Amino acid sequence: MAVTIDPRLFSDEAIDPETRALNAEILAKIEATEDPWTFEPRDIRAMRALGLGPFPLAPRSPRAETLTIEGPHGPIGLRIIRPAAGTTTGVYLHIHGGGWVWGTADQADPRLEHIADACGFAGVSIDYRLAPEHPYPKGPDDCEAAALWLARSAVDVFGTTVLAIGGESAGAHLSVVTLLRLRDRHGLTPFAGANLVAGVYDLNLTPSARSWGGSRLILNTRDVEMFVRHFLLRGGSTADPDISPIHAKLDGLPPALFSVGTKDCLLDDSLFMAARWQAAGNEADLAVFPGGVHVFQGFDTRLAAESHRRMDEFLRRIASGAG
Repeated sequence: MAVTIDPRLFSDEAIDPETRALNAEILAKIEATEDPWTFEPRDIRAMRALGLGPFPLAPRSPRAETLTIEGPHGPIGLRIIRPAAGTTTGVYLHIHGGGWVWGTADQADPRLEHIADACGFAGVSIDYRLAPEHPYPKGPDDCEAAALWLARSAVDVFGTTVLAIGGESAGAHLSVVTLLRLRDRHGLTPFAGANLVAGVYDLNLTPSARSWGGSRLILNTRDVEMFVRHFLLRGGSTADPDISPIHAKLDGLPPALFSVGTKDCLLDDSLFMAARWQAAGNEADLAVFPGGVHVFQGFDTRLAAESHRRMDEFLRRIASGAG
């Protein structure tokens, strides 16, 4: 595993026709919808729950179990998907995306089902509190509490000590924050790997996020600014490592796979964090996908399938102890 960057990946010629067509379709669909920031976040959540967003809802898994644990701000819901057959070789603590404002614990059910059956990892998705109703630090606090519960209960509940953590976008951010909190506040490093997809690690905005502009290709500069504003509604410095983990001391963290597309507003976040991760003495692998938009892995394309294959291989290495 190593951070390497091939400049050819960033050229327009590297984008395959399927990805180019999907990006045009995404842009057309989003531009045909109303500006989400004209609505209250709770109303956007309600509309999305009814399938009224620009893209269809992911199907919910009939295999999912729910469990409630106690956290510092009250109960925290966990959504669990176990392997359909065979031994559970590990547990994948999943933190969903949505800018700390939107998203649900069930939005990755199909992917967690696949990880359970293909990699042997039980998926545990956290229903953490969302801003602006529950701004920083409540969401991170919930994730910290869930990770502590898993570290202490994995053997009894799942029969394994092999743990991985990961998520998409804000979920990747919260994954790194959780790793740092467990290391610094509790002296714990229970996770053997981190699967970090299109994360945001600098809430003051990296150059790619700041210069992206208004193009509504899933995520744009204003979206990131608005998400940060809601997340930090009650204050907090974007220079604080607990808020922008790009500023943290990163030593002693587990092997990580960073996945990002070249047409992602948050491209630099992954490029910068992967380099810092490796410079701190940790293992890091950087997977860059030509033309991929923000969290393109949610669409049914060959590019997404290749990214999922890389993630599956990473988790299998974690389970085998190869890291």
